[in-house]
Amino acid sequence: MDGPYLRVEENNEVLPLTAEVTTIGRGSGVDVRLADPSVSQLHAELVRRGPYVYVVDLGLSRNGTRVNGRPVARRVLSEGDVVTFGSARCRVGGIVREEIRPEAEMRRSAAPELTRRELDVLTSLCRPALSDDAFVAPATARDIAQDLVVTEAAVKQHLLRLYQKFRIPEGANRRTRLANEVVALGLVRPLPAMEQQRAS
Repeated sequence: MDGPYLRVEENNEVLPLTAEVTTIGRGSGVDVRLADPSVSQLHAELVRRGPYVYVVDLGLSRNGTRVNGRPVARRVLSEGDVVTFGSARCRVGGIVREEIRPEAEMRRSAAPELTRRELDVLTSLCRPALSDDAFVAPATARDIAQDLVVTEAAVKQHLLRLYQKFRIPEGANRRTRLANEVVALGLVRPLPAMEQQRAS
C-alpha cells in the first residue's frame, strides 16, 4: 500500500490515511470507528503533513492516547509505532523513515493575542472538557451564550474570529479542535472544585 496507513490489531483491518485529518473514536461520525468501550465518541485525530503523520489526543477522553505505551497529547509517528486509543491497539505503517527523534513532539505555535471577551468565550467553551464530569464535547454556542449572558449570534461571531486566530480549518468538529488547541497551549485551566460547584 502506498502512503501511511493504520492497522487495527483487533481485526487486522488496514485503513489508508489519505485525508489530511482522520478522526478516530467510537461515535458514528468518525472516519475510523473503534468499537472498544474504552474509546471515546471522538477520541483522537491523525494529521498528515506531507510525508509526516502525527497523532493528536483530543483531550476529551478519560483513557487517553498512547504511543508505544507512553501517554501523549501530540506526537509525530514513525514507521511501526503502536498507537493505543483507550485499550484499542493500532499500528501505523507506510511512513517514510527519516531522522526524526522518536520522542519528538510537535512544536506548538505561540498563542495569538486575545481580548478579554475572547478569553471568556474560550474558558466557557472548554469548561465541560475540564470538569470532572464525563463530557465528550466542549460547550455549544448556546451554552456559552447562557453562561456569559450574551446572544448566541455574538458568541458565533467570537468563535469565527477565534477559528481564524488559531487557524482552525473549516470542517467537522471545529469547536472540539479549537478547545483542544486552547487546552494544549495552557490558555485555560481546570476550575478549582469550589468554583465548579458555584458554576453549576
